[in-house]
Amino acid sequence: MMTRRITQLLIGLAMYGISLAMFIRAGLGLDPWDVFHQGVSQKTGFSIGVVVIAVSFLVLLLWIPLRQMPGIGTIANAVLVGLFADLGLWLIPEFSHLGGQIAMLAGAVILNGIASACYIGARLGPGARDGLMTGLVRRTGWSVRLVRTGIEVVVLAVGFLLGGSVGVGTVVYALAIGPIVQVLLPKFMVPERAKATDGTASGPATEPLEAVPTAPAA
Repeated sequence: MMTRRITQLLIGLAMYGISLAMFIRAGLGLDPWDVFHQGVSQKTGFSIGVVVIAVSFLVLLLWIPLRQMPGIGTIANAVLVGLFADLGLWLIPEFSHLGGQIAMLAGAVILNGIASACYIGARLGPGARDGLMTGLVRRTGWSVRLVRTGIEVVVLAVGFLLGGSVGVGTVVYALAIGPIVQVLLPKFMVPERAKATDGTASGPATEPLEAVPTAPAA
């Protein structure tokens, strides 16, 4: 079971990084966190992959006062998404015509949804940004929607001011990624063994979908 979980995690994170590169090559706008990453990349001169990795570890520092504990998947997420994003940018050419850009955007959204379902379903720890959200929800008692929206509005605004790409792709991602992940997640969710009242295993059980982020960030 652990072999499957780790394999699924790694494949999911690789696809997530490639999907980020596809969003960038589509040139039609990025999701809020990647608008921020791109803006920082443009201002600093570092590759977007390096920025994704650096921001991930900076966000993990915010877990300390929230008393969040990272998992294997958390650390893998922090490193691998950025590496595969830079690899994807090296492999995928830019598109100058609208038809290619739209096709690339559609492919990026679908691949991102599959990737998100894969790494969430592996149950090996949330990404740094999702962990920040769930930690704030637990500590403040505010709703997931309020906390997530607040975080993403802030990073989107800062990223836009830094020169990150906001466009139709930003809207498409916001509307499409939740439903895609919601549909795919049951297919990738690794079952856990439920515990009977005496502490013994009593068969497979799956985590309620309400407890799982439906539009995960890297």
